[in-house]
Amino acid sequence: MEQITRSPEETQALGEKIGRKLREGDVVALIGELGAGKTCLTQGLGLGLGVDPNLYLTSPSFTLIKEYRGRLRVYHIDLYRLNSIKEVYELGFEEYFYGSGVTIVEWADRIETLLPPEHVRIEIEVVSENERRIKLTGQACLTPTSEKNK
Repeated sequence: MEQITRSPEETQALGEKIGRKLREGDVVALIGELGAGKTCLTQGLGLGLGVDPNLYLTSPSFTLIKEYRGRLRVYHIDLYRLNSIKEVYELGFEEYFYGSGVTIVEWADRIETLLPPEHVRIEIEVVSENERRIKLTGQACLTPTSEKNK
C-alpha cells in the first residue's frame, strides 16, 4: 500500500488507521530521513492502539525506549542515537520484538538484520514541505484480522 499525506494531521490519521489493525506481537519498522514524520505517524499508531491521547507520544531519543499502555502495551524505540548493534543487544531487543505488546521502531533500517521476518515496514519519503509518500508493506497490516488469527 502506498499513500500520499498532505499534512501532519493526515499522517497522524493514517497512523491511527494502521494502529487499529495492529495485534499483539506486531513489530512496526519505521524508515525515513530526519523530519520525515516518523514520530508523527507513531503518535497516530498510539492513538489507534488506544494510548491515552494526553500521553503525547514523543521521540524517546534520549532514553531509547518508552512504554505506553493502550489496548496492548506499546514499546516505542528510537534508534537515532544508536552507535552500534551491540547497544541493541544490551537493550534486550528480543523481549520487545518477540513479546506480548506492539513494538514501534524508528530508524529501523539501522538494525534491519535483527528485525523479525514478519514485521510491518513503513517507509516515509519527503515529497515536499507538507507532502509525504508513505509505503506500507508487511502481512500484519495487510491481512484482515480474521485471516491473521487462523
